[in-house]
Amino acid sequence: MIISLQKNISAADSGNLLLALSRLLPGCRRRGAPAGLAVAINNPEKAADAVPLLENLPGVAGVALSDAELCPLACAKAKKPFSRPLDFGRGPVFIAGPCAVEDEVSYLASASALKAAGAHALRAALFKPRSSPYAFQGIGWAGLKIIAKAKKITGLPLVTEATDTRQVERLSAVCDLLQIGARNMRNYELLKEAGRSGRAVLLKRGMHATLREWLLSAEYLLKHGAKKLILCERGDTVFSTDSPGLDFGLMRDAKRLTGLPVLADPSHASRNREIAVKLALGALRAGADGLLIEASVSPAAARMDGRQTVTVDTFRSIAGK
Repeated sequence: MIISLQKNISAADSGNLLLALSRLLPGCRRRGAPAGLAVAINNPEKAADAVPLLENLPGVAGVALSDAELCPLACAKAKKPFSRPLDFGRGPVFIAGPCAVEDEVSYLASASALKAAGAHALRAALFKPRSSPYAFQGIGWAGLKIIAKAKKITGLPLVTEATDTRQVERLSAVCDLLQIGARNMRNYELLKEAGRSGRAVLLKRGMHATLREWLLSAEYLLKHGAKKLILCERGDTVFSTDSPGLDFGLMRDAKRLTGLPVLADPSHASRNREIAVKLALGALRAGADGLLIEASVSPAAARMDGRQTVTVDTFRSIAGK
């Protein structure tokens, strides 16, 4: 914690600050810093409660916490590597499938073809948050038997998006990873419920979210019980092929700070299958631990996101099969 002090702070205000620190953060170690104090803390909850109280003290210009202080679990130096349901120790991991499950025939055909093409897990979205209330929003619970059948046929783990706390328990009974989509990165009640589920969680970065905001959402999941967590860089908007919509630098920073696996989603960052391929390859070159990519046997027939969905043959070339 860095406490910035106003110029010419009075002796009385300085004394009151030290008393407040002793009361709010007992046992903390402090030392002088340029224009302020550096305070070592080991209790993130006490620190979070102390910040607004310290900021209100006369003579205090501001209080700042580092990423490691705000997100001690997400930024922990040593994390246990995991090999199930996905093994990141053998090279890039590919999670592939249509944007949403639309019907049994097409989904099972895509699932089998994608396994043969190198997929390590299947996208299995039953619920899709959409900007328009009239747009297709997934087939819902009617698709649960379909994805369970796909898992039985292929043996691949299922990655499905939970959009509501009430979905988590039932989805967890069938799916191997719960996905928190970009729109729900800040849905803190959903993060808590997903963390308590016992399932591995894949957390997408919300559009325009900073690294700190992304890590704070990861902290929610870890604090509430998530043992296996994967981050996914989704990108912010659509750019040209010369200026990719994925933030590779932020992706690398997330890997460095957390030690967690970090995937890239080239599909939603592109809105175009040709650009998606370039982003996919660029993300792998930039150090992504794998891809979450939209792929199917019939992209042209998709009810949503068909334009950015790659064919099975294209996916095979990306996966190097």
